[in-house]
Amino acid sequence: MTIAPEKLLTKDIIKPARYLGNELGAVHKPWDTAKVRWVLTYPEVYEVGASNLGHIILYNILNTQPRQLCDRAYLPAPDLAAKLRDTQTPLFTVENRRSLTDFDILGFSLSYELGATNILEMLSLAQIPLTWQERANHSITEIPLIFAGGQTATSNPEPYADFLDVVALGDGEELLPEIGLVIEEGKAAGLTRTELLLDLAQIPGVYVPQFYDMAEDGSVHPNRPDVPARILRRVATPIPEYSIGLVPYIETVHDRLTIEVRRGCTRGCRFCQPGMLTRPARDVEPEKVVDAIAKGMGATGYNEFSLLSLSCSDYLSLPAVGLEVKNRLKNENISLSLPSQRVDRFDENIANIIGGTRKSGLTFAPEAGTQRMRDIVNKGLTNEELLRGVKTAFEQGWDKVKLYFMIGLPGETDADVIGIAETVRWLQQECRASGRKRFGFNITISNFTPKPHTPFQWHSVSTSEFIRKQELLRDAFRRIKGVKVNYTDVRISAMEDFVGRGDRRLGAVVRRAWELGAGMDAWWESLDKAFAAWEGAIAESDLTWKYRQIENGEWNVFDGATLSHSDGAGLVASGYKAKDSCETRPYTLSPLPWDHLDTGIDKNWLIEDLQRALDAATVPDCAFEGCSHCGICGTDFGHNIVFEPPQIPEFTGHFKPNQHKAQRLRVWYGKVGEMTLVSHLDLVRLFDRAVRRASLPITFTGGYHPGPRIMIANALSLGMSSSGEIADFELTESMDVAEFQQRLADQLPSDIPVYQVEEADLKVPATTRLLEKAEYRLEVVSEAGSASPQQWQDWVNQVNQAEAIWLEKRTKSGKKKSVNLRDRLFELELIEVKTDTPSQSAVLRYVGSCRNDGTLLRPEDIIYMVEQVGQQEFQLLHSHRQRLILGEAI
Repeated sequence: MTIAPEKLLTKDIIKPARYLGNELGAVHKPWDTAKVRWVLTYPEVYEVGASNLGHIILYNILNTQPRQLCDRAYLPAPDLAAKLRDTQTPLFTVENRRSLTDFDILGFSLSYELGATNILEMLSLAQIPLTWQERANHSITEIPLIFAGGQTATSNPEPYADFLDVVALGDGEELLPEIGLVIEEGKAAGLTRTELLLDLAQIPGVYVPQFYDMAEDGSVHPNRPDVPARILRRVATPIPEYSIGLVPYIETVHDRLTIEVRRGCTRGCRFCQPGMLTRPARDVEPEKVVDAIAKGMGATGYNEFSLLSLSCSDYLSLPAVGLEVKNRLKNENISLSLPSQRVDRFDENIANIIGGTRKSGLTFAPEAGTQRMRDIVNKGLTNEELLRGVKTAFEQGWDKVKLYFMIGLPGETDADVIGIAETVRWLQQECRASGRKRFGFNITISNFTPKPHTPFQWHSVSTSEFIRKQELLRDAFRRIKGVKVNYTDVRISAMEDFVGRGDRRLGAVVRRAWELGAGMDAWWESLDKAFAAWEGAIAESDLTWKYRQIENGEWNVFDGATLSHSDGAGLVASGYKAKDSCETRPYTLSPLPWDHLDTGIDKNWLIEDLQRALDAATVPDCAFEGCSHCGICGTDFGHNIVFEPPQIPEFTGHFKPNQHKAQRLRVWYGKVGEMTLVSHLDLVRLFDRAVRRASLPITFTGGYHPGPRIMIANALSLGMSSSGEIADFELTESMDVAEFQQRLADQLPSDIPVYQVEEADLKVPATTRLLEKAEYRLEVVSEAGSASPQQWQDWVNQVNQAEAIWLEKRTKSGKKKSVNLRDRLFELELIEVKTDTPSQSAVLRYVGSCRNDGTLLRPEDIIYMVEQVGQQEFQLLHSHRQRLILGEAI
């Protein structure tokens, strides 16, 4: 039986705050006035999806459109998913708590190949038919349009074509509002689903799979004359202002403000699909970046921000922008993190940006262990540049860096594989200093997976070779100390390759894999189950031979033969010269499943670049040197935009925590409504951000991880409400109490009301040490059935009259300890018995010990004591903490 979403969101599910939709920055537009209603979904759990920058940007953009409304949904964790199925309750959005079927269009971000099973899981939970064929006869008022965007959808949507009505290719900032306008007009005109899709297919960047058929050779062609033969990828310029918003109440994967500084990359790394699919490169003006960060940090209260780009170091204004922001925010304990950087651009200026008291992790991606391999992949990195960057990190105080390498690249030999370990050993030897501990490395070894739209899309990989090469590296690294090495599971690589370069025939495999239990496939804890499901789905299909080719390294999209390893690369080849050969092979290039997608990259240029890889010839970065003639630049995609970097300001030093205590303010506050489902640790984070947004002069602790001196008297259990919480705030300068209360209350959710603020003496202990007792109000019901008021009174009297009620507990060390709960109870009384309800629940009030040394009397302990005297089981329906009672200062 379907039930209201609110009844599913209880403390009994893990992290219920994931699904509340009440975060700072969440938009709640009037439902009835919207003409087009979107749901943007990220097919991962909330912690991943809510921190995805593209998800945030598109959500903000759509909600600025007149007559359009955008809500969000995420993949439920297994516990909520089970409840949805058990109660037959459709998956709902977090803002309006409406079923996904109430909306006009439902969009998924497909950012990696194996995420499709999560899309099917969400469609199933939403009670939406999985394929466009099953939805074809339903209007969008009955079943929403289903679309996908993101890197994988843009790269090769064919394995997922049966599940999608629409695919959005490329950047969505301008494309999605255009889709919304067409839907609005189509709804007003009463168009059928097919008629509306035909209108959408006229928008550049919109691909409607049902209007195209797959030929026997895997190529895709229109099945009607009024749709384009090739679909153009959309390109948009980043707008940093749309990155601000959505500050979750729980910790997310990227728990910080993220500002995009550059979109696109023209380095031309031959393995890199994002680098090919985001051309041309477009810088954001330095002034806009600085303004967005300053505004965003004040609006969100984050204590960390990140500058995002595929190659952040290629944003020439990075040192100037980073130091300007660092200097401007130096007294606010703000840190900057950067994604993987170009090691050849890492210098003292960038070290100053990300260094300080809280040094963020430092990640470089040499990709290959030898100069020859780095030239083959066009990395544009020499050994000297690699050493200079790593040595700069060592000299600037880092004790460890993270390095990314790949194995299985075209032309790779065992010497190149061993070269990874030799390179790490050499770097470690060069980074030594008297009095310093050994320089450490965290190494990640990924298995190269060829991607569509890259020069290496014709390369053959082999899982058996991956396993052998991993063993070579394990043996080589055993002799190097101070190095931790992680290896990507070859099963993930095999599945990604099988799906990523597949055609429409894989749709049945994807669906069957989901039916057999595949989901969250890239998560380590689900890998065994997911791989077994994929293996089973492949075995049931007629594509087993195709998967075996991947396992054996024989994947071949050409009609012709492959170059042998003696030719120098082991690459699939056709129509171009092999290394050391004067003959051009006569084979005809077979169509690829993604040839109908116009990404702007000339396919012939990719073939030529593959030949350059065979010759270990490099191509310069066209954003800073000559044009590489890849085919991008022109009216459809624009040109590279590179801004001259401003002058780098003088570095004024790292943050030094202000530990001066000028005033202590004691705050009495509540925790009610939906905020009862926010954990204590998340409440601590919420207060930190509220204080930053309110610009209150908070005192900081010392040490390597200075934090604001906000001392919450006692942690409140998840799901418990309260009107009597206390916290001490210590300030570096004195403030008017009323002003402090107003500024703090303005930045807190309405379900965290501030009742009172008083000044407290700095010389006396804080509330965490003064706390003695707490008063609670409980609602309890007998599991045996209704009980009379007299029975309840008798049970309360028996507890009050008992000298001892013992409970055996375990200490943190695991030892058993008997506790007399009666010693911890000071008052217990029956307030009322609700005789007007079927359960006839009782309301109890008690005062019990509540000290932070572990001497606590919890509501569950009261239930236990009543059970001991009543000789039956009771259920705690709700608990409310009415007040905390402080002892006298000694």
